[in-house]
Amino acid sequence: MIPVLLSGLVVFITHALEAVTGFGCTVLALPFVSALLGVREAVQVLTVIAWILALYLAVTKRRDIDFKQFFLIAGCMVCGLPVGMYLFRSADIGFLRLLLALFIVLSSALQLLKLSGAVRPGNRMPKLAAVALLFCAGIVHGMFSSGGPLVVLYAAAAMPEKGKFRATLCLLWTTLNTIIIGSYFARGEFETSTVTTVGWMLPFLLAGIIAGEKIHNRVNARVFSFTVFSMLLATGIFMIAFR
Repeated sequence: MIPVLLSGLVVFITHALEAVTGFGCTVLALPFVSALLGVREAVQVLTVIAWILALYLAVTKRRDIDFKQFFLIAGCMVCGLPVGMYLFRSADIGFLRLLLALFIVLSSALQLLKLSGAVRPGNRMPKLAAVALLFCAGIVHGMFSSGGPLVVLYAAAAMPEKGKFRATLCLLWTTLNTIIIGSYFARGEFETSTVTTVGWMLPFLLAGIIAGEKIHNRVNARVFSFTVFSMLLATGIFMIAFR
């Protein structure tokens, strides 16, 4: 019971952060919940919990969704998703995860320097580079259900308004995680213990949603941008520390 309750505390904190920013709950929670519940159960539980949170925000904030950006991002990521799901089942992905973490740390640090004025902002990301980045995000999401860090590098520039940014990403996670959860059911991979653990996590998720919504409504655009990229930097550091 203690591992489940500690996992619930992690879910509360990380999902409150996602309710603020629209991304990051799974990749931040995964190192801790994996240590408590095991990698297999942790990935499945966090995928379902993240799906519930994203669905709630996508429905309640549907007027803020940028459907043009959603279809662009989702189209690129869906192409990479099967590759990631295959790699998760068949490949040693520790080295790839380390490279991804280093890329996230460098990219988010650069964005924070731009926001602080220490580095002059450059031009908008070229279309080909954006497509490649989002395809890779699909691969990562297929492996770890946590493609958010790569998506954010594109979406933060494409959708600078915080409400639109959050709502669009939540619709994206709802769509992608529906595919992943469907694959779990199709392969008969859900166990009774996983369903029970998801049930225990729901009160912590609800508390996280309430806390995150209150914080989101009180932060201005600049603070929001700093929060997003600081969280992204923390995500990369966590991935390196707990790989």
